[in-house]
Amino acid sequence: MQRVARERVPELTVLLTVISLGLVFGAALRVIPASLLPVASDAVFAAIPHVNAVVSTLAVGTILAGVTFARRGAYERHRAMMVTSLGLFAVFLVLYLYKVTIQGPAAFPGPAVVETYLYLPLLAIHILLAIVCVPLLYYVLLLAATRPIREVFGTKHRRVGRVAASLWLVSFVLGNVVYALLYLVY
Repeated sequence: MQRVARERVPELTVLLTVISLGLVFGAALRVIPASLLPVASDAVFAAIPHVNAVVSTLAVGTILAGVTFARRGAYERHRAMMVTSLGLFAVFLVLYLYKVTIQGPAAFPGPAVVETYLYLPLLAIHILLAIVCVPLLYYVLLLAATRPIREVFGTKHRRVGRVAASLWLVSFVLGNVVYALLYLVY
């Protein structure tokens, strides 16, 4: 199975991207029926944004650590940090999609001028970067997961990984700014 995956990284990247973004857009556009999921208590729904902010902050730390380890040649540690980052992203995404599927997206509670000129542009950039990151992350993950570390150097992992990590990092940081505007400032 690993050999087949190794030879089909671009195709698997496309497949996983389509499935993942389909789920995200299905939840955000309320295409996925909320009746398919159990409904948590109001306290759980109220906690999700705060938990996700912590998860995002931890992911920023693990991405930065992963990049630092790669630059130092500590590739096992790099791999551990990037897998941890991916796990944190998965936790974030499951919680976010659950909340959005049941309750819909959060409305901006602040003034319209702040929403128009600050919140919505930041949110748009955050969403765009998150969407762009998905195929890049799958690609570098599949390259790394289907090869021993010594063989990863002969792939585009490093070049694509630099772009993916940078965009992923900015997306997480902007996500925390969006969180602060929604739940702390207003």
